[in-house]
Amino acid sequence: MFPGSEFSWEEDPKRLAFTSARYKFVAKMVEGMDKVLEVGCNDGYFSRIVRQHVNHLVGMDSDPEAITIAKKMNSEKWNIYFQQWSIMDSTVLSQPGFDAVYCLDVFEHIEDENTLLQNLAFFAPMCIIGTPSKESQAYASEVSKKHHVNCKTKGELKEAMKKHWKHVLMFGMSDEVLHTGFDPMCQYLFGIGLK
Repeated sequence: MFPGSEFSWEEDPKRLAFTSARYKFVAKMVEGMDKVLEVGCNDGYFSRIVRQHVNHLVGMDSDPEAITIAKKMNSEKWNIYFQQWSIMDSTVLSQPGFDAVYCLDVFEHIEDENTLLQNLAFFAPMCIIGTPSKESQAYASEVSKKHHVNCKTKGELKEAMKKHWKHVLMFGMSDEVLHTGFDPMCQYLFGIGLK
């Protein structure tokens, strides 16, 4: 299992701040939507930030241990539906018809990006992908470098997404701040695909 929120709290508490900011950005982009899918929700700790802004949220992750934790932490108030499933296996999921799909800190772990993007595009007319930039890897930890097998520049991510969505909007983020400056200085990228 990739380390969840408990690991971050113990090893690198400030990570919780910028991860929360990423989820807040997604929440504002999908605000008011009825049904949204999160791919790679891990332990679901940050999913509530998005759920606060949408009517229904489904969180899925391929790691059964992470989904077990997510279900234990779930509450009646937030009522997120968590399911163990891999986006890479197929487009079969028990909850069809989403308004938007998003995945944060997933893309960089997937070598077969075409299958990932194709399956994400299947689920909803809007997709948000958040991933560390290729340029940021010079400063990444050894653990991150080992697991980050598919990092892109802003331009490369846009081109990859344009194969599956008609319009692609690109944003950058450095820590908790939306970055609108020189692209290679972005630590984190957001691509929003729209059909």
